[in-house]
Amino acid sequence: MSEKSQSDHGEKSSEEIQEKQVDEPTLTIDLFSYHETNAGRLVVDPAEAKIEFGEETANKLKLTDDGRIVLWPQPRDDPEDPQNWSDFRKNLQLVIITLAAIIPDFDSGIGIADIFALSVQYDTTTGVINNLTSNWSIFLLGWGGLFAVMLMRRFGRLPVLFWSQVFALGFLVGCTFAPNLKTFTAMRCLTAFFATCPQVTGLYVVTDLFPFHLQARKLNLWTMGFIISPFLSPFAFGFMVARTSWRWTYGIGSMYSAIVVGIIALFGEETMYDRKLKDPKPIPRPKSELRYRFETLVGITGVHMAQYRANWTTIVMSWFNLIWRPHLLGILLFEAMVFGFSIGINVTNAVFVQLPPPLGYGFSQFATAGVYGTPIVAVIIGEVLGRYFNDWVMRLNIRRNNGVFEVESRLWTCYIAIPLYICGFVVIGASFQNHLSVGALVMGWGIAEVAVMINTVAVYAYCNDCFPRSQGEISALINLARTLGGFSVAYFQVPWATKHGALQTFGVEAAIVTGLFILIVPALQYRGRDLRVSVLSTLT
Repeated sequence: MSEKSQSDHGEKSSEEIQEKQVDEPTLTIDLFSYHETNAGRLVVDPAEAKIEFGEETANKLKLTDDGRIVLWPQPRDDPEDPQNWSDFRKNLQLVIITLAAIIPDFDSGIGIADIFALSVQYDTTTGVINNLTSNWSIFLLGWGGLFAVMLMRRFGRLPVLFWSQVFALGFLVGCTFAPNLKTFTAMRCLTAFFATCPQVTGLYVVTDLFPFHLQARKLNLWTMGFIISPFLSPFAFGFMVARTSWRWTYGIGSMYSAIVVGIIALFGEETMYDRKLKDPKPIPRPKSELRYRFETLVGITGVHMAQYRANWTTIVMSWFNLIWRPHLLGILLFEAMVFGFSIGINVTNAVFVQLPPPLGYGFSQFATAGVYGTPIVAVIIGEVLGRYFNDWVMRLNIRRNNGVFEVESRLWTCYIAIPLYICGFVVIGASFQNHLSVGALVMGWGIAEVAVMINTVAVYAYCNDCFPRSQGEISALINLARTLGGFSVAYFQVPWATKHGALQTFGVEAAIVTGLFILIVPALQYRGRDLRVSVLSTLT
């Protein structure tokens, strides 16, 4: 046994809820809540489980089909437990939530493709369009998630997802036909506020459906959906707006949203399972399958189940119980800057590349749309790299700890992301300032987005494993952090680059991210376990 594992077994006096002694094989363990009470440290290897839990308890544990990995959370003996669903049924729900997660930033990105057309339509400047519509819609993407999570904890995932997308679709149609700038601004901001729900629901769905050892891989796919989405609309609609009215771009966006709403209504399922209740399904299920689906979709079932779930006081106070945790607050600040500056690039690059020399490249609308293909490819590359690297890091950590997983290992992925982030931002800045070839700009932007994709998945996985009772709150806080970090960048990025040069602008942004990385990530890896243990018993 390694020194670290020996140390774990010898510290029970100070870590009662975190550890189990070898000589206590009869200690009673609630297998359905162990993954929550032992947040951040899970026994994954069946042989180690016999040592830590005792032979009798270990023999009750459910394992993967090959018998090599302990499943957390432990599935109940109930076919309706989402952990017991078939792979097809699980992956269908993951695909649905990923398609829905594309909508918020996709809708927000439509305005990037239309920025010059909108300025002409409403007789104003591109700066006013960015400040009134793009920036504030991004700002509201973060806050909408907080309200969505509170409703989901009370009434379930599916009805909140469905109704939020219905409202978002209605307001997006309002954008399409807005007669003036005030109406357009209001419609766009309301679209963002309601549409953001799937960007916080995804973490819930992944943890509802998949066991611990698969969650990072599945989070990779869902995260790719909302990271790639703000580039899809400028890429696709940039070509369209050059030939037709900007209203068609919002019209097609509305069509996509309508298709997703239809898919949710027809194939979406409620993944929330109250596994800690003695009877997870206390409400009698209607005999008619059609009635059951309708009542679950619109929220009738959720209203009936609300009495068995957390009350409103607990739900509201959960935010205050989480946000001050040092190991959460630090990583949120770090991710806010990593993702925020990349949002700034997406919003302002359309301005940079279309401005005439010497400030920009003087690209046409077609060329600008083509440039936005770069981050799309980059995010896909990041998804592939992150998928395998995260799994490799997890397996390596489990082997080194004799079958025990420690959540701080998730952060090793950040060490790969940050050098790429620095390289990408410096190359982007040099490309704009020194008018390097378009190839340099493409490479810089692509490298930066690969880094953002890899880092964001690591942050989601780390926070989820640290706070397994609060996946929704964690997802909403990360979503809020990234939008607060990014919505204001468009205000200062272009004026700063115009005055002092793009290399200074992007270089300083990369330096800020690097400084936060050096201050936060190694400290969390060194002291994160102590922080988790010291606050674990106070979580609700």
